[in-house]
Amino acid sequence: MRKQLASRVNTLSPSTTLAITAKAKEMKASGIDVIGLGAGEPDYNTPKNILDAAYQSMKDGKTKYTPAGGLPQLKDAIIDKLKRDQGLTYTRNEVLVGIGAKHVLYTLFQVLLNKGDEVIIPSPFWVSYPEQVKLAEGTPVFVEGTAAEQFKVSAKQIRDAITDQTKAIIINSPGNPTGMIYSKEELTAIAEVCREKDVWIISDEIYEKLVYDDKEHVSIAQLSEDAKDRTFNINGVSKSHSMTGWRIGYIAGDEEVVSAMTNLASHSTSNPTTTSQYAAIEAYNGPQDTVEVMRKDFESRLNQAYPKLSAIPGFHVLKPQGAFYLLPDVQEAVQKTGYANVDDFAHALLTEAKVAVIPGTGFGSDTTIRLSYATSIDLLEEGIARIDKFVRDHWKE
Repeated sequence: MRKQLASRVNTLSPSTTLAITAKAKEMKASGIDVIGLGAGEPDYNTPKNILDAAYQSMKDGKTKYTPAGGLPQLKDAIIDKLKRDQGLTYTRNEVLVGIGAKHVLYTLFQVLLNKGDEVIIPSPFWVSYPEQVKLAEGTPVFVEGTAAEQFKVSAKQIRDAITDQTKAIIINSPGNPTGMIYSKEELTAIAEVCREKDVWIISDEIYEKLVYDDKEHVSIAQLSEDAKDRTFNINGVSKSHSMTGWRIGYIAGDEEVVSAMTNLASHSTSNPTTTSQYAAIEAYNGPQDTVEVMRKDFESRLNQAYPKLSAIPGFHVLKPQGAFYLLPDVQEAVQKTGYANVDDFAHALLTEAKVAVIPGTGFGSDTTIRLSYATSIDLLEEGIARIDKFVRDHWKE
């Protein structure tokens, strides 16, 4: 039997986040006391009103196929949410519901990119962006956001990176893994470059509800009619409503592109899970108080964890403005503890200190590690204490 794989998957890198998380869970299952600071999901259960709505939909027999692009009622709930939160107006034909924001992005790249089309990806980046671009036969083009610039890229950097092959740029704000937020002024400058160069904007706003220190989330689509016309707004209920496993995300944008995505979805997934769609309707239409409860709790954890992490020898940390990640530069700690790179350092933290973190190499940053503070403050502080002890015990002058 011939088992040669398709060439499109031969260059893929596995998800570092999922791999580390799976390893940590495997160790826990075998009785090892591992503290997981790797997973990118809230530790809260889905709010009760959403669970109740899902259960009621099943009792009412709402368990059959839905339209490929999502229930009309859910599209309406998304449209209302975008109007309420960002002042943006969309029609049902401009909205598609997918199996999580990740799948929505995958489908977008499949219908948007031709072979050789370039997508500008600010670095550090979420691990799946470049892999999804490559799966669509596109070419990722990385533009580095340095710590000195809060890991953000400028309009000038984007302009300099644009070529005749550039199809789109990705903006992720608040960002994963950096937690940084683009200001209205920064986004305005980027939107102007995209207008001048006629480039699509893919705006990943999955962490929009998780902002701290009185910062403001601004969608680049809000800034002008042109910006809205060229922006694909990607979002979902995973982070905002602690619904990671329900797998509901959406895109709002150009009707022709969304129509093509809907056609593709009809041949690949049939429809997002029906019960999850009814849960998402309640998430957007129901009370939003639990969203703010979670946001305040994450902010409290950040404010407690940040100074402790910053005090670890060789750790240099920018305080994030959103999401629920810390991204310390640990290059000094790696060198002083005798490890070759952050991958080896992260592996040692897992096997020796029993703390799971994500090496930054998967995010395009080979001097950092990512820690999630979407866990209890007790576990978070214990995890940081273990890392601190590990570094001090292994430190070599």
